[in-house]
Amino acid sequence: MHIPHAAFLLRIFIGESDRWQHRPLHEAIVLKAREQHLAGATVLRGPMGYGKSSRLHTAKILRLSLDLPMVIEIVDSEEKIRAFLPLLSEMLGGGLVTLERVEVIEYRADADAPPEA
Repeated sequence: MHIPHAAFLLRIFIGESDRWQHRPLHEAIVLKAREQHLAGATVLRGPMGYGKSSRLHTAKILRLSLDLPMVIEIVDSEEKIRAFLPLLSEMLGGGLVTLERVEVIEYRADADAPPEA
C-alpha cells in the first residue's frame, strides 16, 4: 500500500466498553478499516480520561474501570479517509472523531517481517 506524503489522520475517541454488533467497537473499527484497505490503524488504551459526560474513567488499582478511554488512529489519503467516514458513522453510538492533515515521513514494512497472507 502507498500513502501520499500529504495524508490525513483520523482519530476516534471511544470507551473500552463500547460495542458494535456484539464485538468491541475498537476491534470492529480496525477490522472495517482493514476491509476498506486503509493503510493502517492503531488502537491506544488510555489509563485515564473523560468525555462529554465528564465522568472520569481511570485504571487506578483500587477502582478498576470497565470503560477506559480508547483512541483509534488511522492514516491514509484524504480520499480514502473521507470515504471511510460514513461507515464509521454507522458504527459509533458516541465518542469524538477528529481529522487532521499530516505529513508522512516514512511508511514501510519491517524488512524482517514475514509476508502477509
